[in-house]
Amino acid sequence: MTKADLVEQVTAAIARTSGPMISKKDCARVVDAFLDAVKQAMRDQHNIEVRGFGTFKIRRRKTRMARNPRTGDPVEVAARPVPVFKPSKELRALVAHEEYIPDDSDLDDDDES
Repeated sequence: MTKADLVEQVTAAIARTSGPMISKKDCARVVDAFLDAVKQAMRDQHNIEVRGFGTFKIRRRKTRMARNPRTGDPVEVAARPVPVFKPSKELRALVAHEEYIPDDSDLDDDDES
């Protein structure tokens, strides 16, 4: 799915529920604003949690030794932050075509895999 497909789908969903109140151009601005907000937060090393969808996090990769594939020489790869996405239990169940049944542990289950 491309961003244009996403805009199309969001515009259609809004039209179904509220009538044709928003144009595709305005919807594209909303989608762009959302994505920009996520990028900005991650650039500032903040996690973003969207309930029922998942969490965008910044993980710190440790310094490690790798090998140059051409020469075989060891090369040190520096530590660096990397973006990761952790889907919610609800999203994982949806993708696996299973029924999601929330329990009490879902309220404070931020760091389990």
